[in-house]
Amino acid sequence: MTERKPPGISFTSWVDQQINEAAERGAFDNLPGAGKPLPNRAEADGQAWLREYLRREGVSAEELLPTPLKLRKEVERLTGTVHDLRSESEVREVVAELNRQIMDWRRTPVGPPVFLRLVDEEIMVRKWRDRQSVAPPPASPAPAGRQVRDGRSAGPRWWHRLSRRGRHSRGPGGPDGRRAQSG
Repeated sequence: MTERKPPGISFTSWVDQQINEAAERGAFDNLPGAGKPLPNRAEADGQAWLREYLRREGVSAEELLPTPLKLRKEVERLTGTVHDLRSESEVREVVAELNRQIMDWRRTPVGPPVFLRLVDEEIMVRKWRDRQSVAPPPASPAPAGRQVRDGRSAGPRWWHRLSRRGRHSRGPGGPDGRRAQSG
């Protein structure tokens, strides 16, 4: 297609001629998606091509956001995942790094004028501590001689409880549970 249209031929017929020559050369053989239906383009917002491109290239839509919105998402993400961090010092490091990024953006704001607060380190540490104190203690092994059923330590079987009741009973029948015969 680097050649120019000859002067004596119409544009439409020249384009058709170029397409026919390419088809004869096999330029349209084995193209990706050949024989497959066209994708459903129900979205008429004009951004469908962009979403399809991002999906195909494996790029997150979040990467296209302006810096202040990316940082705001990072703050939200940190609030939800602070409990996953291993130590208080790690929480402080992550908060300090995020605050550094926010301050860098404040010095040279690029993008929409969005107010972005610094993350309060003490609040994040308090959230982390609260989640650490609520964490369930590790499961202790069952006492020796007892089986574990459904995650609970199984107590004595029902017939063992009945036999104990008879030995320790102080009812009207005496310790063995039988009534005294009157005579």
